[in-house]
Amino acid sequence: MPQRHTPQSKTTHADTPNKTRRAKADDSTVTFTITVNGRAQTLSLDPRTTLLDALREHLHLTGTKKGCDHGQCGACTVHVNGRRVNSCLCFAAACDGDTVTTIEGIGEVEALHPLQAAFVECDGYQCGYCTAGQLMSAVALVDEPIGPSDDDVREAMSGNLCRCGAYQNIVGAIQAVRANKPSSK
Repeated sequence: MPQRHTPQSKTTHADTPNKTRRAKADDSTVTFTITVNGRAQTLSLDPRTTLLDALREHLHLTGTKKGCDHGQCGACTVHVNGRRVNSCLCFAAACDGDTVTTIEGIGEVEALHPLQAAFVECDGYQCGYCTAGQLMSAVALVDEPIGPSDDDVREAMSGNLCRCGAYQNIVGAIQAVRANKPSSK
């Protein structure tokens, strides 16, 4: 019987440690400081790290959700310097020196933000996955100059999707808070 040739295992480039590659990877981090929910955070991350991933993976603030990762669903909405943004579209390092507020920073169990309480009262959530992004957009919306109608609220919230279809309840919660907001006139 002929003997089979058994190839020796080859060590490939991917299997061997490459000190040059490692050093290059370590050299490609950027150090920056952001204030998240009132606390200064200094991070050293790959410059391609999104704000969403920095919040979830490095600061362990998992209330902000990763939905589409393309800026189309609004589940990742946070505030940067008071303005609502899709954190999946922002590089974390680009927020150097900025103030970021996440869902964890707007209220507490014992002291809910008025919109959190209104979402509970009006059943403005179903599965809850989009709720953090919906709330963050709604909190910003209350201070934005938009019209008074439900259609105005729907338009202002159009960047936040709810697969469960709780839109009418979300609009109701927002309008309840807007109706109780003291006028700035």
